[in-house]
Amino acid sequence: MVGSLAACGSGPSLRSSAPIVARAPAVAPGTVLPQPDGRGDLVRPRALWTPAQYTDLPGWSQDRVSESWPALWHSCQRPGPGWATVCAEVRELGADWGRQVADDFVRQWLEGHLRPWRLNTLDGQTTGLLTGYFEPLLDARRKPDARFQYPLYRAPADLGVRKPHFTRAELDSLPEARASVAGREVVYLADPLDALLIQVQGSGRVRLQDELTAQGQPRTVRLAFAGHNDQPYQSVARWLVDQGAFSLEQASWPAIRAWALQNPQRVPEMLRANPRMVFFKEEALVDPQAGPVGAQGVPLIPGRSVAVDREAVPLGTPMWLDSTVPQPWNPTPPAPQSLQRLVLAQDTGGAIIGGVRADYFWGWGDEALAQAGRTKQPMSAWVLWPR
Repeated sequence: MVGSLAACGSGPSLRSSAPIVARAPAVAPGTVLPQPDGRGDLVRPRALWTPAQYTDLPGWSQDRVSESWPALWHSCQRPGPGWATVCAEVRELGADWGRQVADDFVRQWLEGHLRPWRLNTLDGQTTGLLTGYFEPLLDARRKPDARFQYPLYRAPADLGVRKPHFTRAELDSLPEARASVAGREVVYLADPLDALLIQVQGSGRVRLQDELTAQGQPRTVRLAFAGHNDQPYQSVARWLVDQGAFSLEQASWPAIRAWALQNPQRVPEMLRANPRMVFFKEEALVDPQAGPVGAQGVPLIPGRSVAVDREAVPLGTPMWLDSTVPQPWNPTPPAPQSLQRLVLAQDTGGAIIGGVRADYFWGWGDEALAQAGRTKQPMSAWVLWPR
């Protein structure tokens, strides 16, 4: 998350040094199959796949792979080229098959149907970057009041006509720009950093304080990505590092909030350092246990869904990650703990670019926020492709 926040160019959530990014809204129609290069490797526009064996996958025999089955089942509702036969069997077995059998049965099924390939950059690098993102859960109101004053907007009517659209600073100050979003407020938040947070993540849940359920509780709805102003993403965490607020290693969402509390007069300046503005559409939260819909068009599952560069890994592809669990920044950090598990490539992000690159979906709530904000880990990865 801070990664997103801190990353240097553009990025997906707020991790500790990957940039904050908005999720892509839709999957491209059709996926190009990996092409043989004549040497036994497969080539994608931004990645090289080299043959591997399951014995090459660190920790393969230890993962609870049955927990990844629902993510695979969801992906198989929208199979890409090359997946028709495998996905037909996945759908026949059903979404709950992984829970009904032991992990070893699922592992044997995967080994029988899918072949592992090592993921490399086009120049042969096998180590890349893992960042993290999550779905914020925030309080909001339909109508502004003395506390809730910071709006999130639906897409302007001229969003597809004016390209790029107005910058964040222009939307704050230019009369013509303000007119383009007037009356298009979806909800109001109590903190401008909360508005930034949900824009960086690309979606979120809001508890409507002025719209109650029959039980007298705030109604919770999801705000989904509906586009952005086509302006470049700039990390506010990186801006703060450049301002000398803290070091890149110390960059975190709590550090950003602490700086904002100490420098309230400079918060607008910090926010305007990122010209990108994200717009939203409201969706009913039918299943509170389901994540937002990713770029593949299926709901994301915490700990089992990742965002990728679709020019390196086609959406819907299972991947084996070999990384470490993020830790709070410490001058003498504890020994690393392995993060080795089967995930599904089900999303994309503006800063998720490259052959060995992934953005790990942590879920929603405070713990997911904390973990996403810390995630900036080296990683290696393998893709599992139909035999």
